Amino acid sequence: MATIRTSSGAPLELDGDLLAVLEALYREVTVKRDLDRTFEDMMREIQHLVDQMSEDDRRAYLVESLFLNTVSYENERLNAYVRELARVAQELTDTE
Repeated sequence: MATIRTSSGAPLELDGDLLAVLEALYREVTVKRDLDRTFEDMMREIQHLVDQMSEDDRRAYLVESLFLNTVSYENERLNAYVRELARVAQELTDTE
């Protein structure tokens, strides 16, 4: 199992746990800057981490990221559909 480092030197084990990488990014960029961070700050740190990964690690984390984003996307779509159904049901109730 490989270990990479954040730009401040904190170690991060690459064990396939995408949430551990997200947590490290949050701590490194968002918390250390007291929530005063920019898009460029986060992208720079992500690039720093990805640059240290092997091709196999990059592939594994990309697959995990796509899966997680697909599930999030599906949940957002389903949530929007349920809200629309609730809105239509409320309109029908109001017209009765």
